Amino acid sequence: MDRELQIRKRLKELADTAYQRNIVTFTRFMDLEEQHILHSVNWRDHGVNVDLSGGYDTAERQMAAFLPDALVFEWKYPFVCVRIIPESLKFAEPIIHRDFLGAVLNLGISRNCLGDLAVKDNCGYIFAEENIADFLCSELTRVRHTLVTAKICETLTGFPEPDEKEIKGSVASVRLDSILALALGGSRSSMISYIENGKVFVNGKMIASNGYVLKDNDVVSVRGAGKFRFGQVLHHTKKGRNMVAVYRYQ
Repeated sequence: MDRELQIRKRLKELADTAYQRNIVTFTRFMDLEEQHILHSVNWRDHGVNVDLSGGYDTAERQMAAFLPDALVFEWKYPFVCVRIIPESLKFAEPIIHRDFLGAVLNLGISRNCLGDLAVKDNCGYIFAEENIADFLCSELTRVRHTLVTAKICETLTGFPEPDEKEIKGSVASVRLDSILALALGGSRSSMISYIENGKVFVNGKMIASNGYVLKDNDVVSVRGAGKFRFGQVLHHTKKGRNMVAVYRYQ
């Protein structure tokens, strides 16, 4: 079966279960393409609302919750944040994102059980489904040549927000292709292939039109090229152009 059809079938099953049993059901962590498929369906027609979270505001990988209309009880997402700490920070080798992720995946954990991963001060932070978090903590003892300890964070607030680099520039309009060119440092024409090849997502939705107009604080992800937040139009120049600010994630 086509991957998109499989995803749609599974999402519908989760929505129907939530509605029929009056419970909250959850997806695994979804990538951008899966989120786009989710957003393409009017879930109100299935008697449910949909909520998304990846643990922090600008998370790329997110878990969806299907909420029945008659829901009256409190609920929470079934994931936690795990902190991976070198046993000797002072003498640990530099460890980067792919080192941490590779070490976790080498335990046999599926990528859809894991959310975003960030690195700060040579420590790794990763969101993981609750049911595999204890296994991750007990089995992950080494990243590259460095001995590490993995522990579940008591709260989700410890996850480091990504650093942002402010980029200012003037554009003729706040069309997607113009803002992409500013944020990624290319020409408008060079951005069209990203859009036409389905690699550009705004707030988790794939955008296929280069004329799409961005709104303040939209989060734009370009597969293979980076991610940024569109800030706002700061002012208009005398020549009628828009001076804008975007914030590229580092």
